[in-house]
Amino acid sequence: MSEHPSKSILLEEKQRVYRELDRVKTDFAQRGWFPGTSGNLSMRVGEFTPERFAFAVTASGKDKAASTPDDFLLVDEKGAPCEPTALKPSAETLIHCEIYRQTGCGAIFHIHSVYNSLVSELFWDRRSVPVEGVELIKAFNIWDEEAVIDVPIVSNFANIPLIVPEVRDRLDKRIPGILLRKHGIYAWGRDAFEARKHLEAFEFLFEYVYKLKLIQGR
Repeated sequence: MSEHPSKSILLEEKQRVYRELDRVKTDFAQRGWFPGTSGNLSMRVGEFTPERFAFAVTASGKDKAASTPDDFLLVDEKGAPCEPTALKPSAETLIHCEIYRQTGCGAIFHIHSVYNSLVSELFWDRRSVPVEGVELIKAFNIWDEEAVIDVPIVSNFANIPLIVPEVRDRLDKRIPGILLRKHGIYAWGRDAFEARKHLEAFEFLFEYVYKLKLIQGR
């Protein structure tokens, strides 16, 4: 069997990804998107096949408003550390693994906000958040006139492996995001720039949908 992709990742490449993740982390922390050390970020590094890949992910339990040498670690397609370390990957790393496996994307950003948590509960019965005709849908490269999308919502279990099959079944490759009920959004893209763009668009759309319901009184 050929060596794992993580073995051929250059130190410089790993450091570049860590620096990019640190910039994103600082930006999102300033926006208040990591309350109580919640949320997690990852970027894929090196070669990819659905069966074998590696990515950098935020370490568990860290203050994301601070920058330290221990903020990130490299893990494999099973979410296990690729290098000897005392750091623990985010508890939700298995969800990142599944999204990478299904999409081959380059970066995944997960945050907790009031609006994404609210709409995930408001629309739980239909298991998706409907968005109709809003300009920001174009951020997902959907250019239809008066486009309609449904952002999938999946169950939120304390036992993370129970969430993974639902993510696998409900993920819509046309929509670069998925909500966990009363928990938060996972948004992804080809790289950090696109994942951030998608995340910002989702947050705008969720606030729009929530406030529209208030105005309509239903």
